[in-house]
Amino acid sequence: MGALRIVLTVVFILISIALTVIVLMQEGKSAGLGAISGAADTYWGKNKGRSMEGMLVKITTALVFLFLVIAAVLNIGSI
Repeated sequence: MGALRIVLTVVFILISIALTVIVLMQEGKSAGLGAISGAADTYWGKNKGRSMEGMLVKITTALVFLFLVIAAVLNIGSI
């Protein structure tokens, strides 16, 4: 059981680092202010889910889910 806890802790730390880097790579919400002038109707605006930004959002969501699950598992083991 001790080895599993060590492995989960290492994975937890790696996910934390990856999550920090990916969040910092994303554009801020203020970058989308071009929608006021109609810039959201461009090809980039319509296909944002397939872009690098869309991929970063999906990866962030998956990493946050893993982060929460591993945090809960590590916390249950300490009770």
